[in-house]
Parts: sequence; structure tokens; C-alpha cells
Amino acid sequence: MRVATWNVNGLRSRLDFVKIWLRERRPDLVALQELKLEDERFPHEELEAEGFVAAVYGQKAWNGVAVLAREEPEILQKGLPGHGELGSRLLTVRAGGLSFTSVYCPNGKSVGHEDFPRKLAWFESLADHLRATGTPARPAIVGGDFNICPEGTDSWNEAGKKDKIFHTDEERARFRALLDLGMVDLYRRLHPDRQAFSWWDYRAGAFHKNQGLRIDFLLATAGVGEASAVEIDREFRKKQEGLTPSDHAPVWADVSA
Repeated sequence: MRVATWNVNGLRSRLDFVKIWLRERRPDLVALQELKLEDERFPHEELEAEGFVAAVYGQKAWNGVAVLAREEPEILQKGLPGHGELGSRLLTVRAGGLSFTSVYCPNGKSVGHEDFPRKLAWFESLADHLRATGTPARPAIVGGDFNICPEGTDSWNEAGKKDKIFHTDEERARFRALLDLGMVDLYRRLHPDRQAFSWWDYRAGAFHKNQGLRIDFLLATAGVGEASAVEIDREFRKKQEGLTPSDHAPVWADVSA
């Protein structure tokens, strides 16, 4: 089964691009983030024509998460309990024999911004929520844009970004807390030493200079088993058929669950 995560940076403007990727990569479950549209504006019919049924937790102009599945997904959770003020950022469904969650974690803006402690608190609540709703033996995947570089290898400029947003000890400790629940970063488990990025700024030629960050992950419990392949789909950070991509690349994995 092929699972994937992708921050599409506006689904309405990126829909044709997403369709091309779905046809090329043929995933079974996809976690989408940053929809930037309300539930009633979600393009269900267009995606059903591509073979997918969607569960959606949208929001006007900002945030928004969804899961695309080959069969009707059962919605288990909309929103992270206690953090509704930060918008539509979590959606969990049951599909494909597992619990599958799409998360769009808060950015935090900068270490000195008031959103930074809110980001840390959000991650603490995410760990509490996952601990309360699952066990390591149960097959579950959490995919999304985590807005954290867990290790120095995950940043193009670890030395220059030290103690800055995405690179702080506080953020990394919150990410490790998720792994301590018994979850594994599928990409890092299969590629322990590879430096690869999933996000590049649109500005200053960052993509072509490969000045990026790895902030998009598929985290899995032991119940999912080994992944036979995990890739950051860098090809789809490039234009396709004249269409402009998101600033994030999709991340996909082939798993046995």
C-alpha cells in the first residue's frame, strides 16, 4: 500500500497539479495539508473522478487538512482537542486497515513571537492525544507538515539557523516525544544518513540551489511494519505541464499494512 503526505499550499490553485501526481504515483492514502478552503468548496467530484474519496476538515483561506482514500474513510477525529483556536490542523480517519492522520503543525513564526510557545504546546497536546488514542502495536500513520527539522541533516544551513525557528532544542524535543511513543520516521529509518529536503522557499532560487528543509514526515507505529520504499518526490516540486508546484514536495512510502 502506498501512503503519502503533501502540503499542497492551496488545493484550488494546485488541483490540476495534484491530479497529475495522483495519476503518476498511484497512492492509496494521501494526507493533504494547507487546503486553504472550506469543506463545502472541496473538489470532491474532481477527485472522485481520479478514484479517491475524501475526508475533509477545511478552513477559509488558511490551514485545512484532508485525507484521500480509495474507499470511504471513517472519520475518527477532527481537530486537536483544546487547540481549536489554531485552526483546522488535524484529521484522523480509519482507512486501508489503519489509523491515518493528516496534521498541519503550527509554524511558530519566530522564536520571539507569541506563536512559538503555542506551537510547543500544540506538539505537547499532539503527543498526549496520540498516546491516549493508540498503542505502538496498532497500525497507525501520522503524516504531515511538522514545521520542524528534527536533526541537523534535515536543514541546508544547520550552523546558520542554530536556535532559530524549526531548529531549536525545544522544537526538536517535542518531535522526539512523538518518536518516544513508539513511532518511527519512515524516511529516516530507510535512509539514515541521506540529506534530502521536502520544502524550499519560492524566493532567491532556493530550490535550484537546494537550500531546503525536511519538515514533512510519515510517522508510523510498529504495527505498520517495514516500508519497502520511502521517497521525497522532488520531481513534483518542479513545474509539471506548465503548472506551478507547491513549495513542498510530496513524501510517499510503500508499507505492508
